[in-house]
Amino acid sequence: MIKKVFLTFVIISSLTSFAQRGQKIGYVDMEYILENIPEYAQAQIQLDQKVNKWKGTLDQLKSEIETMRADLSNEKALLTEDLISEREEDIYLKEVDLKNLESAYFSSKGSLFKFRKQLVKPIQDKVYNAAQQLGKSRGYDIIFDKSSDVIMIYTNKKADISELVLKSIKRTEKTETAKEKRAERNKKTPTKELSEEAQKKVDERDAKRQETLDKSAKLKTDKLKKREEQKAEIERKRLERQKKREEVRNKLKENKKNSEDEKKENN
Repeated sequence: MIKKVFLTFVIISSLTSFAQRGQKIGYVDMEYILENIPEYAQAQIQLDQKVNKWKGTLDQLKSEIETMRADLSNEKALLTEDLISEREEDIYLKEVDLKNLESAYFSSKGSLFKFRKQLVKPIQDKVYNAAQQLGKSRGYDIIFDKSSDVIMIYTNKKADISELVLKSIKRTEKTETAKEKRAERNKKTPTKELSEEAQKKVDERDAKRQETLDKSAKLKTDKLKKREEQKAEIERKRLERQKKREEVRNKLKENKKNSEDEKKENN
């Protein structure tokens, strides 16, 4: 809080100094601008969908852990100490997986941060570029963001250039769209045949690209094979544990039956 107040004081002092020298100052409302850019709304939808998917994965893992705990609690009386320790170890490993996955998704350097940066940063860059161009073309000495941590004690609406930035962005997008359409039309225009030298370079580039794709496919196949082998090993161990549990249950049932038979004979 002290830092914010100090920063605000420095900025107000600087603005006052600039104003006294007749300098031109403006500000933009980043939140307002982003809300009026369709790309930002689409990015937010994609981000929400991704977050919901990650939460679903975590909830499923939590449910599996709860089921494992309940099963262990219900069957504990029938299990040996070794089997109990093994089941507890499985639960612990599952909990570690959950913790690691939560960190991978939602930590400060996790997938959420990276995905948001990937989606939103290009849009923010458009706003900053438009504000910079506007500042140069219209002679602004200072343009700052109203949505930042700076405490704006008073703002004059005349200094708000958010609408101008929005118009600049839309104008730039129209220009880029027109360029893309022209480029697309040019692609459809017949071109001269490539020279032998140029064709050779194209063939070499295609060969390298294909080689890279083949290597990538092989790595993917090897990785998939390894994953299947790991799954098979896990399944084998699970079946072994299940078999041991069945043997323990059968033995307990047999002991119980023998005990009851002995009681009947004694009576």
